[in-house]
Amino acid sequence: MKSAHIRKHLVAPSSWQDIPRGEHYRAALEHQLQPWWGKLYGFHLLKIGNLSTEINSEDCPISHQVNVAPQGENLHVQGDPYYLPFEQKSVDACLLCHTLNYASDPHRILREVDRVLIDDGWLVIGGFSPLSLLGVGKCLPVLRKRQPFCSRMFTQTRLLDWLSLLNYEVMYSSRFHVLPWHKQGGRLLSAHLPALGCMAVIVARKRTLPLLPTAKKVLARRRSMVQPVGANKSYRKGHDE
Repeated sequence: MKSAHIRKHLVAPSSWQDIPRGEHYRAALEHQLQPWWGKLYGFHLLKIGNLSTEINSEDCPISHQVNVAPQGENLHVQGDPYYLPFEQKSVDACLLCHTLNYASDPHRILREVDRVLIDDGWLVIGGFSPLSLLGVGKCLPVLRKRQPFCSRMFTQTRLLDWLSLLNYEVMYSSRFHVLPWHKQGGRLLSAHLPALGCMAVIVARKRTLPLLPTAKKVLARRRSMVQPVGANKSYRKGHDE
């Protein structure tokens, strides 16, 4: 497997309109996130990247929503995703829509997001999937340098592995929008063959305790429940008398 860190600098689009059929992708992603906005809570929602800032999150109960990107319009804070200008554990939720697709070091961005997220905070990731028709387009020299084929595409399994290393609990993951040239993405195909979707979304929560008990903790728990020596013997003796 190739390293996630590359030397090449990728220029992220400043708007969904800079991507062919970008508005279709944005609408499809908003449809997937719609049921989850009401479940996010807290005081601060951080939208990282220009594409994230254009996602409609009006149904999210978090009122203070901050748009962060190195440059662009409708920004509240102009900052680098690799060096977020926020204190440790100060943000309740983070939105990364295709931010990792245009990152030269996605691991570093995830670690920086993990730093500013509070315990049990929410992380929402959206991106392009390589196991799709868009992924096939990356293999064609004619399309390789065009949007969105020039972006980096990570499999959902790889993203889930990164999150597990950071001890995140995945609440929801899905792929959708099978036909990239279709406005609805091919509803029938998306319903029956979601694995071929050209877009993916992951909703996860930051956990501070291990999701599974370690061997040492299980052994200590068993030792603490060992029955006192002679307890049964004393009980039986008194009962027989």
